[in-house]
Amino acid sequence: MKALITGANGMLGQELRRIFSDEGYEVVATDRETLDITDRDQVLAFVRECRPDVVINAAAYNLVDKVEEANIYPIAYAINALGPKNLAEAAKAIGVPFVHFSTDYVFAGNKLEGYAEDDATSPLSKYGQTKAEGERFVQEVGGTFYICRLSKLFGRPGLGEGSKVSFVELMLRLAKEKPELSIVDDEVGCPTYAPDLACATFELVTKPYPPGVYHLVNSGEPVTWYAFAQEIFALAGVATPRKPVPSSAFPRAAQLPKAAALLNTKFLPLRSRKEALEHFLT
Repeated sequence: MKALITGANGMLGQELRRIFSDEGYEVVATDRETLDITDRDQVLAFVRECRPDVVINAAAYNLVDKVEEANIYPIAYAINALGPKNLAEAAKAIGVPFVHFSTDYVFAGNKLEGYAEDDATSPLSKYGQTKAEGERFVQEVGGTFYICRLSKLFGRPGLGEGSKVSFVELMLRLAKEKPELSIVDDEVGCPTYAPDLACATFELVTKPYPPGVYHLVNSGEPVTWYAFAQEIFALAGVATPRKPVPSSAFPRAAQLPKAAALLNTKFLPLRSRKEALEHFLT
């Protein structure tokens, strides 16, 4: 069995490589240098030659505020919308499943009770728009597809140049550098641990589950960034003073959803956020 994984050096990509390899798959790992997912002809030819048993797209342009810039938006759109479309078409052409990852930022963030998988998307930011378009394209292509939404991803930093660190690592670093931390307390979500997301992805395509949209987040009540930081510091034994502040204290170019908790109603519950944090911190 063979798995083609794009964006394979990122935080999620490296965990996907590990789980599929551990389960006996031959992993074909690509990055932007080895496969340009925005080039339809290249993608179709690569997948036709590779003949994988599953195509998994972990590539994304996720510098949320940068996407608001007029010169960056076309780049993000090509990667986040056209890239998944090309990969979905290539997977369908050879009759294999396609997995694509999306985000809670496809929602407006005005449902305190949270969003189910089939709720209508209504992104506030241009980044969210590109991700919503990617979802739409994948569904229009059809075939056996899995759109997996996640939120507040944390895990080991990616291997690629410019890879972002997670909120968990950022908080632990800032706690050492600053006498007091101000942390946003009016944006609610459900964090996702990268290794758990990778394992859930493997389960999705190998059971297999019915095609469609899935919300793959760790179990637990939705949290604000401040509440999440409190959990991190409690487990890590960090005593640095911190205070909750509104998101307006940190102005951003992109408008972000305030209440966009993802409800997992279609997949087995992932382990608790506390257990995931404990695993990450040990």
